[in-house]
Amino acid sequence: MRFLQELEAQGKLSDIRQVTVLLYGSLAKTGYGHGTDVAVQLGLAGDDPVTFDVNQITPKINDIRRTKKLALAGKHEIDFDPVTNIDFLYEASLPFHPNALTFPVTMTNGEQTATTYYSIGGGFVVKEGENNSAGAQVDLPFPIDTARQLLQWCIKTGYSISEVVMENELAWRSEEDTRKGVMNIWRVMKECIYRGSHTSGELPGGLKVARRAAALNKRLLKDRTYNDYESWIKRSAKAAVILPIRWTG
Repeated sequence: MRFLQELEAQGKLSDIRQVTVLLYGSLAKTGYGHGTDVAVQLGLAGDDPVTFDVNQITPKINDIRRTKKLALAGKHEIDFDPVTNIDFLYEASLPFHPNALTFPVTMTNGEQTATTYYSIGGGFVVKEGENNSAGAQVDLPFPIDTARQLLQWCIKTGYSISEVVMENELAWRSEEDTRKGVMNIWRVMKECIYRGSHTSGELPGGLKVARRAAALNKRLLKDRTYNDYESWIKRSAKAAVILPIRWTG
């Protein structure tokens, strides 16, 4: 997380006594349902969403809630209670962009600071006070701000959407790095899909919505055995052809 990296680079990480998280916009309004509070806690703990084992998410979050302790960047432990240290500001909004997150910090010497970041879409995050143009640092071969512009570039060049996007990605990194990054994201998505399809109970968010995927999965596969994502997909595809599920609701 940039917030911790910057503090560590300044030699201030070990001097932090307290961190509060203020969530604005959709980060607040969909926070519990979309797991924003979970993502923030794991980020503060220094866990990388690309490499962190999704099966360890619930145990780690439960441990933070139980102990009311959090190790910043996995190195410096502070008191942290998610109930009081994460504030969902449902009605508040900041002028630059509605989706914002602020970290008020108290140091051991009593000094207090606050740093704000904005989630501006497309996976881009900008820090308050920085150059807020996500593409300002590079010249893209195909500048795109809207779906219409993307379509126009496809028509003009004869490229597919994926080819246009890849050409733009090459402005930041090599094709090998881009493909490696995409495959890492896909790996995490598969782990989440597999975990979600084998987890019962209720969805997070407080609305008490029952999870349906595990029951549907059991109904589809019955007693068919498998031991990982790949064998599960093969079993599911074969079972779906033999016994289609009727979706209701």
